[in-house]
Amino acid sequence: MTCYDTSHAGRPERLQGGTLWRRTLRIPVRDGVRLAADLYSASPEPEATALPVLLERTPYGRRARRGSDQDRSDAPVPQPEDIARYFTEARYHVVRQDCRGRGDSEGTFVKYLGEGPDGADTVAWLRNQPWCDGRVVMTGVSYSAHVQAAAAAEGVTGLAAMFQDSGGFSCAYDAGMRMGGAFELKQVTWALRQAAKSPEARVDPVLAEELRRVDVAGWFGAMPWRPGCTPLRHLPAYEDFLLEQWREDAFGDYYRNPAIYGRGFYDRFPDAPSLHMGSWYDPYVRSTIENFTALRELKSAPSYLVMGPWTHGHRCDTYAGDVDFGPRAALDGNLAPSYLEFRRHWFDRALGREDEGHPDGGDLPAVQYFLMGGGDGRRDGAGRMRHGGAWRTDTRWPPAFTAPVALYLTPAGNLTPAPPTEAAASVTYDFDPRHPVPTMGGQVTSGEPVMTGGAYDQNAPDARVHGAREPYLPLDSRPDVITLTTPPLERDVILAGPVSARLHVSTTAPDTDFTIKLIDVHPPNADYPHGFAMNLTDGIFRCRFHRSYEKPELLTPGAVYEVEVAAPDTANRFAAGHRIRLDISSSNFPRFDVNTNTGRPEAAARRTAVAANTVHMDAERPSHLRVWLEGGADALAHPALEEPKLLRAV
Repeated sequence: MTCYDTSHAGRPERLQGGTLWRRTLRIPVRDGVRLAADLYSASPEPEATALPVLLERTPYGRRARRGSDQDRSDAPVPQPEDIARYFTEARYHVVRQDCRGRGDSEGTFVKYLGEGPDGADTVAWLRNQPWCDGRVVMTGVSYSAHVQAAAAAEGVTGLAAMFQDSGGFSCAYDAGMRMGGAFELKQVTWALRQAAKSPEARVDPVLAEELRRVDVAGWFGAMPWRPGCTPLRHLPAYEDFLLEQWREDAFGDYYRNPAIYGRGFYDRFPDAPSLHMGSWYDPYVRSTIENFTALRELKSAPSYLVMGPWTHGHRCDTYAGDVDFGPRAALDGNLAPSYLEFRRHWFDRALGREDEGHPDGGDLPAVQYFLMGGGDGRRDGAGRMRHGGAWRTDTRWPPAFTAPVALYLTPAGNLTPAPPTEAAASVTYDFDPRHPVPTMGGQVTSGEPVMTGGAYDQNAPDARVHGAREPYLPLDSRPDVITLTTPPLERDVILAGPVSARLHVSTTAPDTDFTIKLIDVHPPNADYPHGFAMNLTDGIFRCRFHRSYEKPELLTPGAVYEVEVAAPDTANRFAAGHRIRLDISSSNFPRFDVNTNTGRPEAAARRTAVAANTVHMDAERPSHLRVWLEGGADALAHPALEEPKLLRAV
């Protein structure tokens, strides 16, 4: 982590020919620690004009340029000074602050858990400065969005608005740290990347070199880990924090910390405008939508939702992974000329500044979302599949004209609206934790070098996919993957909303996992003679939490349990001729840790066992996929789905 010259603390520094001025601040918080921050203003005397303050708190270096700051797809990533100048010229002061224990800030960095009090104290301090008019707006991407929700959950006074982009925990147990009880291993790759930039590594070249040489892929092949035997073993503080996260497998006091549990503290959030921006291939889809929905219902101030087809923070891209969504996909040039202008326009509206010479520009829809799909499915010049899509608006989420629809599973491999009538029907497979199903894209960030987010052809794993093996057959060729599809659709079907599967399951093990993946199957064409199986969203459920996430309970081998496997929301047009596909298995690695099937917590296990897992699909136990479709059940009311044919024996 870079440290900066703070010898100018309190004195203005002239930047960009005198059009921008910067002062270094030392902001005290309740335990005496001082947090370093930069104040940007349009003049060397900011106290001469009291203005709203835009606050961004970050663990990545307050003067560092980040890819998530991208403003336009046709321009380089702006420097922090360029961003600050844009807003100071619009009559704001800008403060960028290093989080505790990062950059030049004092104290010890602990990921997430202490950000609430530090954020609340920072807002309170800023409001008391002569250059602040009493209004503080928090903004930022990813971690800088998490700290906003953390401060809001403290009941902070004077927070006038929040712009949460790609983050802000509603419940870290449900998204961001865990999902369905399984641990998200992006926490490992993130920790490794930050360890290499830590203050400890900065002053110890041997440690820094050791961290740079970590064989990440090798370590991911040597799980489960134990203390002193992890890729972070040479940096105990980081290893301890990571293992603590991993060991906390049940929902308890650890996850009720306000910094990562907005759901439990929405009543404390200020009644202030909020905008929640996310991406369909981002780990925080669920949090983004829940924060929007909850605040819209609980507060009088307006909340807004923007969901694009991007990966984490890449709002100026038109693609995610190996799929392109067309020129309309990027935020810049579509929803606004640039990301900076989009934010400035929203800040002005949120603060009621239209009467200060800032143009209104019209009402902002409550919901703006990108409906993926509608492209020709051919390969573009960059080698990506053209899936297409378009922006839509609505007054709520899920969209007003959608309704939940059940698609039932059959042993023949069908997804059908007709409930099963068979007295006994099921599919059984062996799940071997030593050979997990490899992660191919999805809602992943910070996963390199072992996983990458986005949309990929599930028919075509290759050497880039961690855990994939020659001859690189389609994922649904594996015996531990149950694949179910509709027949080719006779007309377009539009899906927008939550996705889940209600499964009736049994196993030979005391504990196991079940995973789902929703896929849009493109028909073959000259560029993709095998078709293109595009992943949309996926989820997981750890069965020892079948009664409660708070009190795990092992399974009785052979007994049948009803479980719900939830996946983050998505929005996609399944074009005529395409198929809706659901894959069911028991692992998705390395996105999630792998259940050992032994009943032991994954962070403490040393051995694994093969489990025979069964999904029941009969009249008494009708396992089904639940999706929200435009037009509800009528969307599927045509003969090809009413009378399903044998599609694929599983």
